[in-house]
Amino acid sequence: MEIKEAVFAAIKELIFPEIQDLKNGQSEIKATLVLTNKRLDDMNAHLVDQGRRIDETNKRLDGVRDELFRAIQETNKRIDETNNRVDSVRDELFRAIQETNKRIDETNMRLDRLFEVIVRREEHQNLEARLLRLEQDMAAVKQRLAA
Repeated sequence: MEIKEAVFAAIKELIFPEIQDLKNGQSEIKATLVLTNKRLDDMNAHLVDQGRRIDETNKRLDGVRDELFRAIQETNKRIDETNNRVDSVRDELFRAIQETNKRIDETNMRLDRLFEVIVRREEHQNLEARLLRLEQDMAAVKQRLAA
């Protein structure tokens, strides 16, 4: 049994220290693994928090986008209303211009007729004056012939 004890003692001296080193290394690895897991948990919590903040930011951006969309729609509606009013005013001005042009044309026609009447009166007066002169000349010729 001495051999058995000698072999056992030799194994104890050679293998047990290595087993003890492995156990110590395993303990260190476990401690490192625990720290790593803790850091991963912290990072995961941070990422979850970042994701939550991104979601909140996205909601705010969606709200701003919706508000801008409503404002753009309202602005477009007001522009359309303004364009409709401008079109209405333009049409009204066009009708007023046409009416004014019609009245100007009528006034011009009346002026043309008035001019014709004035020219005829002038011609009539000229003819009366000429006829009067001719009558006077005729009376003068008759007096000469009678004398």
